[in-house]
Amino acid sequence: MSEAPLLSVSRRTRSTPFTRRVTEAGVKAYTVYNHMLLPTVFESVEADYHHLKKHVQVWDVSCERQVEVSGPDAAMLIQWVTPRNMAKMQDDQCYYIPMIDEKGGMINDPIAIKISDNRFWVSLADSDMLYWLKGLAIGKGLNVDVFEPDVSPLGVQGPKSDDLMAEIVGDDIRSLGFFRHRNYEINGKSYLIARSGWSKQGGFEIYVDGTDNGEPIWDLLFEKGEKYDVRAGCPNGIERIEGGLLSHGNDMNNLNTPLECGLGKYCHRAGMEICIGGDVLLAEKKNGSKKMIRGITIDGDRVPSCTSPWLLTSKDGKLVGQVTSATWSPDYNANLAIGMVDNDHWDHGTELTVRTQNGSRGATVGPLPFDPIS
Repeated sequence: MSEAPLLSVSRRTRSTPFTRRVTEAGVKAYTVYNHMLLPTVFESVEADYHHLKKHVQVWDVSCERQVEVSGPDAAMLIQWVTPRNMAKMQDDQCYYIPMIDEKGGMINDPIAIKISDNRFWVSLADSDMLYWLKGLAIGKGLNVDVFEPDVSPLGVQGPKSDDLMAEIVGDDIRSLGFFRHRNYEINGKSYLIARSGWSKQGGFEIYVDGTDNGEPIWDLLFEKGEKYDVRAGCPNGIERIEGGLLSHGNDMNNLNTPLECGLGKYCHRAGMEICIGGDVLLAEKKNGSKKMIRGITIDGDRVPSCTSPWLLTSKDGKLVGQVTSATWSPDYNANLAIGMVDNDHWDHGTELTVRTQNGSRGATVGPLPFDPIS
């Protein structure tokens, strides 16, 4: 069997403030996300998954690049790119926001962080929103600065994350609400810390301001976290599918609206009436969606890696959707998947056939996230 191809890294593939520490921690694989290295495996995907669910991990998620929007028209620009109503957002809040284009298509699904009425950070999924926001601001003649600050998120994820963070910044961190942020001192400097992260195990993201501050914070987390069995980790494919966390570019793209992606609760009339592409969403809300993301359970033994969409067909052979992400879940003892399914076949319990590269299997439509383990 031939060896897996290597990733050739150049200046176009940016390292992070933590890349040296990630290498020392034994990273086994990377992907490229926002032109930057993102670790994907340390011990193994399954071993990393079990550790994440029991202990605490430190994640280099610098690839969640920040776009800062600041100035008198900052709130106007942020509202113009999302159907979520931003009017009531408080200065210590983080909002998950679908970002759409003029046709209502999903072009990113970042976390917006409100620092003040005139200053926001947009913590990106994988697409070049810096240029989109710059272009819109210039075209609309808005009084804003749009730029990428030297800010790199460092995740602390897992059930022991509160304990580790309390060791670093004190017990006040335990009272920080979900998708809220405060500034805390680490190594004599103030950093924005949010209760957030791309896992369902709970945790925080430290917005490390300044590349040179990265390694000292990493080292402090490992020094204080030894008693909590801290390890280097990364977003885990098994855990994120179990939790129904969508991956932009995998599970949805600009051909899908937020409503089709099951994100209707983030599409408000007040936002849709203002934002670019909002008219498309208002019409879809009125007429109904033609397809929607669903959870899919796939029969049989472990499925192979889903590197390209698997077609979903009805019992009579009609094409009714596709699976976009799939994994074997040790805790559910089943193959779990995320897929886009047509409206006449998306009811829970509907039986379909999925065509993997290793042959066809039975599949059943269900909720997303998947029902909790009893």
